[in-house]
Amino acid sequence: MTDGERLPEAGGRPLRVMVVDDHPMWRDAVARDLTAAGFEVVATAGDGRQAVRRARATTPDVLVLDLNLPELPGVEVCRQLVGGESAPRVLVLSASGEHADVLEAVKSGATGYLVKSAGPGELLDAVRRTAAGDPVFTPGLAGLVLGEYRRLATEPAPAEPDEPGVPHLTERETEVLRLVAKGLSYKQIAQRLVISHRTVQNHVQNTLGKLQLHNRVELVRYAIERGLDD
Repeated sequence: MTDGERLPEAGGRPLRVMVVDDHPMWRDAVARDLTAAGFEVVATAGDGRQAVRRARATTPDVLVLDLNLPELPGVEVCRQLVGGESAPRVLVLSASGEHADVLEAVKSGATGYLVKSAGPGELLDAVRRTAAGDPVFTPGLAGLVLGEYRRLATEPAPAEPDEPGVPHLTERETEVLRLVAKGLSYKQIAQRLVISHRTVQNHVQNTLGKLQLHNRVELVRYAIERGLDD
């Protein structure tokens, strides 16, 4: 770790990370880089089923996840782990940069997506940002994901039962939601509104709870359907 670089922390403790990849040498190299940078690598796994078990047992903050896994594919690992209590945020680290793989990973709940050609510094920064809730993508992929958000918003929404009223969002929650829908990261939103990164995260979590949504994909779709990205 370079001089002056702050330790990656969550709540005053080192960020807890789990590395999942079926190639032992690659998996061990990523784990060593993370440990050297101040992260706490709480577990590693070489197949999908093992990854689900160990993630539930160790509760990492971030899961660095390959997609091409034996036993259970990475996207299914993501689906099973994201959204629950103490669920990790998922950073996909894959050899594939195919658009279909990227979109499937994001729809499954991944916060970010890097290809394995990323340098060590880029990976470490991506893990920190993923832990903070920022969407992180290999350059060129972010626009693809935002475009898919917009495409989904044009599809008819499933019929919903009659409800007594629409959940009430505060003025600030609505303001944050508009900026999320425009594709801004949490850091950019914090700078735009002159509030802390943590406050942005809290507003997003409160909004997800009020709207009974599960992840950023659903949140952006909700906002675009209502024209909040204009």
